[in-house]
Amino acid sequence: MISFLKNPQERNRFYKFAVVGLIGAVIDFSVMNILVHYGFSFITAGTVSFVCAVISNFFWNRFWTYPESRSKKFIGQLLQFFMVNTAGLLIRFPILKFVEPMLDTTFISFSATKQAHQALSHNLTLAMAVGIVMMWNFIVNRYWTYNDVD
Repeated sequence: MISFLKNPQERNRFYKFAVVGLIGAVIDFSVMNILVHYGFSFITAGTVSFVCAVISNFFWNRFWTYPESRSKKFIGQLLQFFMVNTAGLLIRFPILKFVEPMLDTTFISFSATKQAHQALSHNLTLAMAVGIVMMWNFIVNRYWTYNDVD
């Protein structure tokens, strides 16, 4: 991947993809925290927040990161993007399911309240999942969803 980023145009696309990813992460974290606050399970909240972020990311990537990719039909490209991100969700689930309880147990001794250590473990787990899935998404979307871009 490092040699891939030596191309200035690809490096610029990666930076834009990362900015879009940050916007998506803000959406992801915000929706997840709001839903957990209102009683949704962490897995459900994380899934809903993921879908919200994917929809936002698709539009930003289609119109800003890869504007020349609009030669593909909108619905087809959206389906490809969702398929890549659904695979990313399959990567994300085990991280949310198995890492969060370990972190929660670790943070019990560092936090004064149950809500504090749960918030810390939820957000750190989600940050790890977002970082891992972002790399997957960039590589696969670049070579499949946006393969009509030189």
